[in-house]
Amino acid sequence: MLIISLARTLKAYWRRRIINRHPIPLAHWEAAVACLPLLQGLSLAELSHLRDLSTLFLHHKSIYGAQGFKVNEKMRLVVAIQASLLILCLDWDDYRHWRTVLLYPGAFVAKREERDESGIVHAVQHPLIGESWDRGPVILSWDDVAHTMAPSESPSNVVIHEFAHLLDMGNGAANGMPPLHRTMNRRTWTSVFFQAYKNLNERWAAGEPIPLDSYALESPAEFFAVASEVFFVSPQKLQTALPQIYHQLQLYYRQDPASRTLLF
Repeated sequence: MLIISLARTLKAYWRRRIINRHPIPLAHWEAAVACLPLLQGLSLAELSHLRDLSTLFLHHKSIYGAQGFKVNEKMRLVVAIQASLLILCLDWDDYRHWRTVLLYPGAFVAKREERDESGIVHAVQHPLIGESWDRGPVILSWDDVAHTMAPSESPSNVVIHEFAHLLDMGNGAANGMPPLHRTMNRRTWTSVFFQAYKNLNERWAAGEPIPLDSYALESPAEFFAVASEVFFVSPQKLQTALPQIYHQLQLYYRQDPASRTLLF
């Protein structure tokens, strides 16, 4: 226990040293925060902690452009802030297993091999706006990241989506169940998400409207990522439409964004 306590103390010391030695310039920070609507309602204490986490993110992670795409400091900061929002009340170590974020100017093409019903493998191409791997990189379309910087009725957020996948992979695979806290009930999480996933699939198949983007129905992993987007971007919508899902995400992320937005 003494060794563990000492390791935590040293880790906290080095993180604080990085934060103090490499602060995000205040003008840059305020400009970035002002252009991100999903940060509305954060308290001064939360914003201060988010700034610390974003500083660590920029120090430890490389964010660069693909195919000669030029990435500036504001772009890096916008990505870092939104990625850090997910772990505002979690642990920085949840992001420890990877180091790189790759930005494309727009949608990019992912090449895959898929096997058809006859067993024949085909080379296929899929246009994507985001992609994440458990050891990195996280790949994002800047066009779609930029959309998060303007008010919108859409609850989509590619940064939240892809970094939710990374957290989900904390158990080794993206399956819709990130490593839950000891205070959470695994059976309750499984039951709540399974029932919601089943119900929305049935409603969609019947031609009824559903409160999440239909991409959530692709898999339990996509359901978790899409629900996380709405949790942070349009929390009151999720709380009203899927209150049990909202509550489980509130317990997991240890945040209550719906109560923040009520202030505005």
